[in-house]
Amino acid sequence: MHIRKTLAALFSVAALALALGTTAAPSASAASGCWYSGSHWWCNNRVGAPVYGYKDLARYYPDSSRIVGYTYSNPSWFDCRYDGGQPEEYLGGPHPYRWEWTEADNGEWGWMKDTAISSETNPLPTCW
Repeated sequence: MHIRKTLAALFSVAALALALGTTAAPSASAASGCWYSGSHWWCNNRVGAPVYGYKDLARYYPDSSRIVGYTYSNPSWFDCRYDGGQPEEYLGGPHPYRWEWTEADNGEWGWMKDTAISSETNPLPTCW
């Protein structure tokens, strides 16, 4: 009887090891890209992500010191992307100086940090 229990336990462990060894691990592929629909680019983003103001009247440069609103939807829409900024505006992520132009839920226009967006933002057109 003891041998049967031991063999049953060994077969159970072997079956588990085989199942784990053949199960595909999650892929480390890049995030899916943003998509165009209804005159805007849509991207998956963090709910409640801040939208930052801009430094000049032309709206060209994000102002990382001034939040003008928040976006509580996911996905959210964006018009374009801006790759630039000063060393103090380093954001990290795959695009360390990238921002996206959008409208916050309160109607204020501004820039969202690329690190708040989980979709690949390369498909968005450049702003300027």
